[in-house]
Amino acid sequence: MNPSFLCKLSILLKPFLLSLFLSILFLAFSATQFPRIRLKTALQNTRNPPSNAIAGIRIRPGYSSYNAYIERQLNKTLNPKLRKIWTTRDWDRKVRVFVHFFASLKQRNLLFNDSKALSIGARVGQEVAAMKLVGVSDSVGIDLVPYPPLVMKGDFHAQPFENQIFDFEFSNVFDHALYPWKFVGEIERTLKPGGVCVLHVTLSKQTDKYSANDLYSVEPLVELFKDSELVEVRKVDGFGLDTEVVFRKKNY
Repeated sequence: MNPSFLCKLSILLKPFLLSLFLSILFLAFSATQFPRIRLKTALQNTRNPPSNAIAGIRIRPGYSSYNAYIERQLNKTLNPKLRKIWTTRDWDRKVRVFVHFFASLKQRNLLFNDSKALSIGARVGQEVAAMKLVGVSDSVGIDLVPYPPLVMKGDFHAQPFENQIFDFEFSNVFDHALYPWKFVGEIERTLKPGGVCVLHVTLSKQTDKYSANDLYSVEPLVELFKDSELVEVRKVDGFGLDTEVVFRKKNY
């Protein structure tokens, strides 16, 4: 082969070989760095949950809209078999248990005969009947389906009341709240300063299939009740719920 041709070929190949060598180095470097970048991004996403997420509360997935959530709740509330059970064989048993709960709250100076009281998510009103039996005559319940005269229609995400009108609010349906921050916000809006809220919740096991959230500790409740102080936490046995949490709205 002509020596002059080989010389020219060598000159032409040098830039190509240099470029190839640099490309290989770049690819090798990228292979070690890009996984680190992806891992760092994933960790950042884990540390920064959506703004409406609350540590210790899991919002159950599966609701395409608020209307879909309401329809699912109504499937339980309007179930004719359940409503018959609630108003017949379950009535006396549940009223007796609620009487015990409310009598205990009165003994601890958290509920009084002259309290204006609200039961949130009262269904057919056993809680309201129990409050009246222990002497709290000015009491009413709200639920998606009314049950006059004990329960009026109302959504606990947007209570149908003016600000600061109740001395006492009770609920054992916190787990049914799709938006726990709205549930608590409405309680604090309608409670008078110094008013008491009592929640019965479950912390030790998963609640029923109609629940919209799962609560794993009391701390998220303390975070949600921004205008209230935690008064006490104690164990109870209340129809599958195991913990009573009491808050008092601050006097500003």
